[in-house]
Amino acid sequence: MSIGFVLWDVFPIPLFKWIDFQGHVKYMKRTFKDIDCVLQSWLDEHVKKRERVNFVEGNEEDFIDVMLSMMSNEDFVDGYSREPTIKATALSMVLVASDTTAIHLNWVMATLLNHRDAMKKVQDELDTNVGRNRWVEESDIKDLVYFQAVVKETLRLYPPAPLLAPHESVEDCIVQGCHIPKGTRLWVNTMKLHRDPKIWSNPDTFDPERFLTSQAGVDVRGHQYEFIPFGSGRRSCPGITYATQVTHLAIAHLLQGFDFSTPSDEPLDMKEGLGVTMRKADPIEVLITPRLPSVLYKF
Repeated sequence: MSIGFVLWDVFPIPLFKWIDFQGHVKYMKRTFKDIDCVLQSWLDEHVKKRERVNFVEGNEEDFIDVMLSMMSNEDFVDGYSREPTIKATALSMVLVASDTTAIHLNWVMATLLNHRDAMKKVQDELDTNVGRNRWVEESDIKDLVYFQAVVKETLRLYPPAPLLAPHESVEDCIVQGCHIPKGTRLWVNTMKLHRDPKIWSNPDTFDPERFLTSQAGVDVRGHQYEFIPFGSGRRSCPGITYATQVTHLAIAHLLQGFDFSTPSDEPLDMKEGLGVTMRKADPIEVLITPRLPSVLYKF
């Protein structure tokens, strides 16, 4: 997420509320109106669909359908009616999942451009399991075990959210000898955990094979607590399924369909940027070459 400096946020003095030298507040309000129009159109479309005579509850329902079925026009959540509640919830899921997913896609491609041998292995795996006469589909991903290991290893080295959302201790407790009083605000340092030499051998080295051997049973859902790119437990990221499906399918399509190289053929700088999410500091410039029959590129 890009962050702009607004004087009112830092110094909540009434006078500063009206100062907007750089136009951030004006831009934010205009953007909010545009986003709200999109969300309203989604909601209106679903409401009209449910008003049709032949609509059957439970048939091909998506997230908005489920919320509409659970809330009536008279229901209120924290003082808000059904319409703004559904729009706010949908916006939260879309923004969080799309931003971190795009960041992860960027890191995977940058990492593979610096490890051409791994990129070649993924493409060979795609050729073996999918072939070059059709595009990879979601049902193929389960057979691409090395590709899945590459995605996991990139998540380990470059988690889109280096710090998970804060949690608060509801009671006094002791964790590995450390006393944590009730009410303590806790931040989980994902980056530190994912590069802990006590858990990972050669933690700063890109090694997808670790998820096929020593860490073969470790998944992205945080069940083992040593690998938690999406958090763990009931407070883990609700967009994990969406993010993993989109990431796997998008990257698989790119690697199946094209060969990639850099203009100078030099290694990319993998420096991280600053922000709530961990973006790559510098954009990627690539040269792409089609590797499938030309007929497959006609959509």
